[in-house]
Amino acid sequence: MQTNEVTLGALERRIDMSVTVADIEREVEARLKKLSRTVKMAGFRPGKVPFKIVSQTHGPQARSEAIGAAVEKAFGDKVREQNLRVAGYPRIEAKPGDAKDVMEFSAVFEVYPEFELADISGKQIERPVLTVSDAEVDRTIEILRKQRTTFEAADRAAAAGDRVTIDFVGKKDGEPFQGGTAEDFPFVIGGGSMLADFETQVQGVSVGESKSFDLTFPTDYQAQDLAGKTVQFEITLKKVEAPKLPEIDAEFAKSLGVADGDVSKMRDEVKANLEREVRRRIQAKVKEQAMNLLLESNPIEVPKALVETESAQLAENARQDFASRGMDVAKMPIEPAWFADQAVRRVKLGLVLAEVVKKNQLHAKPEQIRAMVDDYSSSFEDPAEVVKWYYSQPQRLAQAEAIVIEDNVVEWVLKTAQATDKPVAFDELMGNTNR
Repeated sequence: MQTNEVTLGALERRIDMSVTVADIEREVEARLKKLSRTVKMAGFRPGKVPFKIVSQTHGPQARSEAIGAAVEKAFGDKVREQNLRVAGYPRIEAKPGDAKDVMEFSAVFEVYPEFELADISGKQIERPVLTVSDAEVDRTIEILRKQRTTFEAADRAAAAGDRVTIDFVGKKDGEPFQGGTAEDFPFVIGGGSMLADFETQVQGVSVGESKSFDLTFPTDYQAQDLAGKTVQFEITLKKVEAPKLPEIDAEFAKSLGVADGDVSKMRDEVKANLEREVRRRIQAKVKEQAMNLLLESNPIEVPKALVETESAQLAENARQDFASRGMDVAKMPIEPAWFADQAVRRVKLGLVLAEVVKKNQLHAKPEQIRAMVDDYSSSFEDPAEVVKWYYSQPQRLAQAEAIVIEDNVVEWVLKTAQATDKPVAFDELMGNTNR
C-alpha cells in the first residue's frame, strides 16, 4: 500500500493511494469466512452454508467493504503521519489504470488553515460608558404609563393623541378604490396607523361632522396603483376619546409586578432593569468591536467545506424560523448560497476564536457558566426554575458555555489591545434616534 500527498491550493490537498489486489483478495476471503459462520440461508442450517454459495451471494458486498476499508486505512494513516487536520469529508475516486496487481485511488480534501495569531496590542477599541440616572428612570416610567393609556369619551373636536372612530370612503377618479372604505374604524391620531396627512385632516372635526378632502399618497406607497396618486376622501366622525394616563401610584406599581404596590420599589426595579439592559448593550457593542478587530487582524483562508456546511445550517435555521411564524416553507425556496457571506464570517471567526482560546487558556469555568445562567435567570419571575431548565439539558448548558467563552475572549481583547472608555448618551446606546 502506497500513498503520495499533493498540494492543490492554499487549503486543498490530494492523496494518491494504491492498494494491492492480493491484499484485497485476502481481506475479502477473511470477511466471507467470518460471514459463513453465521449466515442464514433457506435449506441450510446456520453456519453450514457452502463457502462457494456464500461467496457468490455476498462476494460483491464483501469486496466493496474490503476496498473501502483499505482506502480508508491508507487515507487515515497518511493523515496521522502528516498530522493533517481534515476539514469536511474527502472526495475519493478510483484512478484508471492498466495494472492488474494494484488498485489506485485519489482522495481530494481540505485542511484547516494554520496561522499565528496577530499581535493586537497596538489596536484601538472603545468601551461605551453610561450610568443610568433618575432622568432615564423617569422617562422609562413615562413610556410605561403611555403603554397603559386608557381612553374616555370627550365632548370636543378631535385633537392629536385622541382615539377617534370614523366612517370613510376614498375615491379615485370618482370611483371607490379597494381598501379605501371602512365603517366604525378606530385609530389614534398620531399613532402612525394612518398616513400623517389623513390624521391631520381629522383633527378639529367634531362628532357627527363630515369632511371631504384630497390626499396624495407617497410615491413609495405599498399599493402601486395608489403610489403618488391623489384621491378624494369623505369622512364622518362618530366618536372622540381623549387619552388618560394612569397615575403613578400603588395600582400602577402593581401593574408592573410589584406585589405590595410600593412605588419606591417599582422605581428600583425599573432602574435595575435599565441597568441590566444598558450592560447588555454595552457588552454587545464591545463584543462586536472585539470580533471585528480579531477578524481584521487575522485574515485567513477558510475551507469551502466548512462554509458550505455553515451555509446549509443557516438556511435550515431560516426555514425553522419561518415555519415557527406559520409560513409555508415548502413554497419558499431558501437557498444556502444566500447565506454564503455570513457563513464565511462565522467560519473565520470560529477558527480565530478557537486559536485565541487555545493559546490563552480562555475555556469556560463552571463558576462562570453558573454566574451567566444566574444573571440571565434573574429577570424571570422564578429564577430557580430557569436555572433548573438550563442544567437539565447538556445542549442548553453548552450554549451558555459558548457565550462565556466569547465573553472571555472579549475580556482578553480589552486587556491586550488599547481599550479606552467613551461616554455615550442613553438614547444613542438604546438606538432611540427619534428623541
